[in-house]
Amino acid sequence: MDEARDLQGRLTKPPGSLGVLEEVSVRLAGLAGRCPPPLPEPAAVAVFAADHGVHAQGVTPWPQEVTAQMVANFVAGGAVVNAFAKQVGARVTVVDIGVAAPLEPAPGLLSRKIAPGTADMTAGPAMTADEARRAVATGIEVARELAGRGARCLITGDMGIANTTASAALIAAFTGLPPERVTGRGTGIDDATHARKVEVVRTALARHGLLDGAGSRDPMDVLAAVGGFEHAGIAGFVLGAAALGVPVVLDGVIAGSAALAAAALSPDALAGCVAGHRSAEPGHSAALDHLGLRPLVDLELRLGEGTGALLALPLVQGAVRVLHEVATFDSAGVTEKEAAPRNDLISE
Repeated sequence: MDEARDLQGRLTKPPGSLGVLEEVSVRLAGLAGRCPPPLPEPAAVAVFAADHGVHAQGVTPWPQEVTAQMVANFVAGGAVVNAFAKQVGARVTVVDIGVAAPLEPAPGLLSRKIAPGTADMTAGPAMTADEARRAVATGIEVARELAGRGARCLITGDMGIANTTASAALIAAFTGLPPERVTGRGTGIDDATHARKVEVVRTALARHGLLDGAGSRDPMDVLAAVGGFEHAGIAGFVLGAAALGVPVVLDGVIAGSAALAAAALSPDALAGCVAGHRSAEPGHSAALDHLGLRPLVDLELRLGEGTGALLALPLVQGAVRVLHEVATFDSAGVTEKEAAPRNDLISE
């Protein structure tokens, strides 16, 4: 990282003129253990898809079968994530980690179903301890598989009707913030449904002793209590990528809540995480603040799927490409700015 900072200071540009991108390049050099770090390309998106038992509490007007229908849309190449991925040359893989409906095998679809959706977190734990462990392990395995196919940058994606409710519960638990601060409108719910959603999150947190935050609780217990299979899968995805030294571009609120779990399990995992964008969901800003991550794009997106992270991918790649391709002042024969005179050498 010191070498990367030094190189940034010698490139043919004013020091610090690339702002946040300079720090991205420094962090990725640290992750790789070399300067310059490998170019983060090609990239691969993993869309973790699952259903949620809390859907029964009326937190969204969208029917649960939309999850499976959107998975079919991803596989067919008809979703926004597919369009954005094509634009930046990224491959999309969909991971069925817990979709309620059975899915037919298809190219680009990994069948890794832990169970047909989680249980209702207001009535008991969303997952058993074993299910949560298996979901995290699945995310680790998917990261290894995609990296093994040649991906040098991984992107988080998600799909699951009602998953912003579980995200809000996870964010409240890991940050200690109240439900009303971190629960957003998801797919655009009305005031009455939003008020109900906040109360559902509060009820779930109270039931599992998380209303005042997770405290010293085991992060896996928190995940099992109020998370979703895709949250646990993405947490494992982040851990697996970090272990491989491969950067991860995080998407929106679902990825942010999963990253909180990953960071609670292993703080070093954040070394390879880049916040692709800031979602319009209030919980996402809370998660990013808690993680100390600065988003690269802020366009009021709230779609999920990996869309915001894909829009940020060229910025991440450009940050690293600068270290590979931009000349230094010495090599280009460009005169540097004169050093400011030292005060202690100026006579009175």
